[in-house]
Formats: sequence, structure tokens, C-alpha cells
Amino acid sequence: MGILYDDAVLIRVSDEEDEPSVITVNCRDKTGLGCDLCRIILFFGLTVVRTDVTEVLCELELIIKRVKVSLTPDGKVMDLFFITDTRELLHTKKRKDDTSSHLRAVLGDSMISCDIEMVGPEIMNSSQGPSFLSDAVVEEMLYVETPDEHQNSTVAFKSPSINVDNSLSPSHTLVQIVCQDHKGLLFDVMRTFKDYNIQISYGRFTKKEKTECELDLFIMQADGKKIIDPIKQKSLCSRLRVELSRPLRVALFNRGPDTELLVANPVELSGKGRPLVFYDITLALKILDKGIFLADIGRYVIGDREWEIYRVILDEGDNVSVSKTMIEETVWRMLMSWEL
Repeated sequence: MGILYDDAVLIRVSDEEDEPSVITVNCRDKTGLGCDLCRIILFFGLTVVRTDVTEVLCELELIIKRVKVSLTPDGKVMDLFFITDTRELLHTKKRKDDTSSHLRAVLGDSMISCDIEMVGPEIMNSSQGPSFLSDAVVEEMLYVETPDEHQNSTVAFKSPSINVDNSLSPSHTLVQIVCQDHKGLLFDVMRTFKDYNIQISYGRFTKKEKTECELDLFIMQADGKKIIDPIKQKSLCSRLRVELSRPLRVALFNRGPDTELLVANPVELSGKGRPLVFYDITLALKILDKGIFLADIGRYVIGDREWEIYRVILDEGDNVSVSKTMIEETVWRMLMSWEL
């Protein structure tokens, strides 16, 4: 292949259907580069089983910030998507027309109308906490820092093994991780290092068994030094254990006559969230034949972190036989890309 001197991306597609393709990226290094690449891979690396509004918006490079879905009395559905444009062109007529045309092509006659309007920054800004989250729910979903407490839960898995070694390299700290595989695993690891302003100089990823992975990562601080401070080591390992045992939080609650599904995931310090979470939630509910009566997505600062919280009130309809455990487990497995 030779040596690449300019920024370039090369994709080698495997000749065998069951063999992986190889993507080679050549670019300047920076702190958080691995996280940014993993987010893009997670964004585009899914096996698409159907196309819907969220997929179209992603293909158009429109980032969903908030969503409100509601049913009207006459049986119609109104979807409000609060989005930002990575191309910064949504103020132009052509960009608006292209977006509307793509949506029309996918939804066909089921789309009655499509209006695109600019909104003020006060609508997009995070609030200090959603009113629908009680203190007990916040404590259960967001503040747990000991993953072992949730070993019997359907929405978590065993705590990973994480070791730090400063003896193998004169200039780098080695972090060894053994954990369960899941969709977005590398993204969860890389965004944690990015938030801690830690650079990865070399890494190796190995899939040991069907559901277990091993990572060897040689890292350094932003100042180019090893991580010697035991307090910093402990803090980093603790955060990695939490992020890899509960990369997202899933819970189901009864709100009087309503059943409410909550899914939460932490936002990077850069302000970017996890791609296609809403798509996976809606696909899981479709498999269970559970309709959505109302949906809301927003970003909220809770404690010292910003969270993206997906709130879905389920439409019970005629299908009331699906248990709470089954809903939680199906949504969780879809988000983790595990077998249903």
C-alpha cells in the first residue's frame, strides 16, 4: 500500500461475505482522535434492516438534538425533530428542499406535510434536569458508580477487568481491559479517554471468545507523561468500569395508567452524543409490537455530567401481554447489538 503522506481513507472490501472489510485512515494525530473515529464507525457501521426518518436524517448529516412524538385525536402522528446541520446549510432553501424530498421518498404518501423552521438557542440548550425524573429514578439510573450492584439486572453485564501497568514502557502507561463485547465498545472506551484528555499512542483489540474482548492500550497524558498518580489511575479505572458495564441506562416505570420507558446515555464533554440510539429503541419496540404514544428526547445536566435522555410513553393498545422485563431486555439487547 505504501506510505501515505496526506490525509486519506482507504476501504478494502473483503471478497468473502462473512469476512470483515478493512478501513485505513491516515491523518494528523490529536487527543480524542480514536473517539471521533469510533463515533463515525458506529454511526455508519450498522446493518440497516429498515429505513425510517432517523436513518434519513443521519444520512443527510443532520444531528438530532431533541425529539417530540405525539398522537393527534384523529389518529395522526406529529413528529418534531430538533436538529443541527453539520454542513451548516439548513438555512438555505436548497438544503431544506433536499431534506424534505428525502423524507418524502422514504415515507411516501404517509407524510402529510413537512415544515422546516429555525428555532432560537433557548430551545436547544440543556436544562438542569427533567421534571419527570424523581430523585429516586435519578439515583437508580444515573448515579450508580459500582457496577457489581447490577449483576442480576437485565440491563447490565459483568464488571470488566482493568489493569494498569507502568513497567512495560519507558514513556507510556499500559491499560489492559477484558470485558464483554457490545455495539459501540471502542466508542465507549475512546470517549472516556478523550474526556480525561488522555492520548492513545498504540492499541490492540482482540476478540477472545464470542462475547469477550481484550484491549491493550498504551496511553499518555496531554503533557506526554505516564499516569503515575495512583488517584488518577483509580479514577480512570473506575470510570471505565462504569462506562463498560452500563454504557447506557434502561428502565421501565409505571406512571399511573401509563408505562414509561427511559433510556439515558452520557454526552461527551465535546457535546456529542451516541449515534442512532432512538433508532434502536424504536426498532426494538416494533419487534415487540409496542406502539409509541409520546416520545421526548432532551439533554440535561444532572450532577457533574450532561445526559441525553430518551423518554417514551408506550401505547398499550391490544398488546398488553409483553412483560416489563421483556421490554427492558429487548431494548437493551438491541442497543448492545446482542441476539434477541
